[in-house]
Amino acid sequence: MSKSTEEAPKEEEKAEKPEKVEKPAAKAEKKKKKEKGVYSLYRIENDKVVRLRPTCQRCGPGYFMADQGDRYTCGHCGFTQYKPAAEK
Repeated sequence: MSKSTEEAPKEEEKAEKPEKVEKPAAKAEKKKKKEKGVYSLYRIENDKVVRLRPTCQRCGPGYFMADQGDRYTCGHCGFTQYKPAAEK
């Protein structure tokens, strides 16, 4: 007995590969931020040093609060103090 094995022709299905997106050669350069030093927290008026930002009520006089537009926030403990609303 002779067995004839007939195989169906195999169709190779090529999976469609997504087209590669070309990346730019170099990323856009980031702008360097100006380093803020201690001089940005104080101002000298009439031979006296004046603090420009309030100090944290919880942490004490060594911690300045960050100015966030409508509020002041302490970076050490997270205390938030809202500024009074400006009347129009």
